[in-house]
Order: sequence, then structure tokens, then C-alpha cells
Amino acid sequence: MAIVTEHEIGAVVIGAGVIGLASARALALAGHDTLVLERHGAIGTETSSRNSEVIHAGIYYPAGSLKARLCLEGRTKLNDYLVSRNLPHRKCGKLIVATDKAQMEELAAIASRARANGVDDIREITGAEARAMEPALRAEAALLSPSTGIVDAHSYMLSLQGEFEDAGGMIAFHAEVTRITREKDHFILHVTGAEETRLRTKILINAAGLWAPRVASRMEGLDAAHVPTAYFAKGNYFSLATRAPVSHLIYPVPEAAGLGVHLTLDMGGQARFGPDVEWIDVEEGTEPDYAVKVERGAGFYEAIRRYWPALPDGALAPAYSGIRPKVTPPGEAAADFILSGPAQHGVSGLVNLFGIESPGLTASLAIADEVAGML
Repeated sequence: MAIVTEHEIGAVVIGAGVIGLASARALALAGHDTLVLERHGAIGTETSSRNSEVIHAGIYYPAGSLKARLCLEGRTKLNDYLVSRNLPHRKCGKLIVATDKAQMEELAAIASRARANGVDDIREITGAEARAMEPALRAEAALLSPSTGIVDAHSYMLSLQGEFEDAGGMIAFHAEVTRITREKDHFILHVTGAEETRLRTKILINAAGLWAPRVASRMEGLDAAHVPTAYFAKGNYFSLATRAPVSHLIYPVPEAAGLGVHLTLDMGGQARFGPDVEWIDVEEGTEPDYAVKVERGAGFYEAIRRYWPALPDGALAPAYSGIRPKVTPPGEAAADFILSGPAQHGVSGLVNLFGIESPGLTASLAIADEVAGML
């Protein structure tokens, strides 16, 4: 018979992605004895390390939404954090490009939405001005976002982990929560790993990313009405074999379910393109297929040449992919972040985080503060 050990701890965070790490750090700095449970063997192996690493300005999101507010708050907090700790990042700016006159109305709508969100440095420029900045572009008009930047996401997560651990926190890797029961005001987490463990805690943060709905569905006493259905939108990336043609990030006018195949730069100046949108099914108990199919490159060439006509044949190579943790199905508008706390579901001490896709990285410190405030 397997021996089951039981421990009591002040707070437990499920998931060691950027949101889980930021939330755990906030709890530990507030004096909570905090443990992070991560089913993989390292931090940030899923959505947090498989994205464009962009520090977003807060342009696209509906006014009054959590995405809009937390992106703006998070951008300021993140930039201050990165500067104060001398972590790798760069404020390179972004151009959102209309490649034909039919897109100019949408470009104006984006500018209006950005200003409604409090993005006060967005600037509408002509095609000639855009081409003067980036001669390789095809542009009828563009929006310039000077406050958009890039960050080394892994360095940032390592810093969060270090500060969390310095504050007395711990991370348990290869630890998966299989069931969550309730005893009065405590959660009892049944955890598999090197040995089977039960953890007692009064504070539980579900920051499991792609798997947050699945974790929530394993919670005794949580009404299923507060657990959204998970949908998985795979985003593929291709890298550029030649020198980057631009110094700014280049985004097309957004498309359904994403921001279009954009050109971003990493901290070394290497250009990469993506993500596209590929809806996939992930069966219970299996992992997503992160392989990038070479044949998807044809769609990338077509999309990129709308704003960079001189993209050479054979210049793209499959790079990596990530999965967006969607809570709305294909064909529906992207949902807002869902931060579901006691005020929403009635379970004291519990916060579930659902649908934390872009701009989650940018908003991470603001989300962490919001989570701490909900408790």
C-alpha cells in the first residue's frame, strides 16, 4: 500500500507559468507561506515560453475590459520591474500596417479603441511616413505604438522564481493535482509525484493555464457553471533565415482569433513570424502536438508578403508553436480574462484564472496584484 503524506501550507498556487509565478511571489511577499505545484519539470514550459515575448501597449482590447485595464497597469509595472532589475528587454515600438485602403477604416477604429483604453502615445501616420521608417514595408497607412516592446520571458520568469523563493516560497515539480476536496474552510489537494501527497490549505490559486478548466472541474463544491469549456488555438511560428528587414515590430490589421501573422524580433535581433491560428483538439490525458508543419509555411509567405513584398522564397523555417488557452470556440469573439474569485463563485479562498492568453505576459504583475486583492 502506498504511503500518503499530508502537509498543511498557507497558500497553494497550481501552475509555474508566468501568471502562477507572479501570483505566488505576490502572496509570499504579503507574508503567506506559499507552495507552487507544477506538473512539468521546469517553470514556464507551456504558454509562457511559447509566445511572441511582446510587451503590449494595450491597444486592441474593448474599453473597460480586464484585458485593457490589466494590460496598461501591467505594462507600467513590468517595465519598472525589468528596469529596476536590469533584465533583458527593449522598447522597440510597433507599426500596425494597413496594406490597402479597405483596411484604413479598421486602422482608425483601432486608434480610437487604444485612446479609449488610455494609450495616449498611439500615432496615426501616412504610408509615406511608415515607409520612411521601414523602407521594406508596403503600407497605405499605419499606427505607431512607441511604447510596445519585447522582453526575454525566461529571464523574467527566473527573476520571479528567485524572488518568490527568497521570500520563503517553494516550487514542487512533477506534481499534478488529481482531485481537490473540502474540509470546512480548507482545500485538500490530492497530488501525485514522487510520492502521493495530500496538501491542506485555505488559499488556492488555479493558474494552470491551458489546463485551468480541467483543474477547476476536479474541485469538490465548485458549481460547474463557474468552469468554462476549454478550447485550444495553436499558433505556429516561423523564423527568418536572413537579416531582419525592420527595426520595429510589424503587425497587420488583426484577424479573427488573433492579431495576424506579425513580425517580431527577439533580444538578439532575429526576426520571427507568427502566430497563425490553428484550432486543435487535445484529448484528456494527452499533451498538445507542438510540431510546426512545414506545409503551413505557404500561408505565412502569403500573409507576410502583404506587408513585406520582398520576402525571398525559401527564407522561412519552422520555429516553434504555442497554444492559446481559449474559453470561446472558433467563430466567436475572444473572451475577456476571467478572474473568478469568492465574489463570483462563493468558495472562500479560491481564485480560478481562465483564458489568460495575450496580453497575459504583459499583464502578469497586475494580474498577480488583482489576485491577491481578491483574497
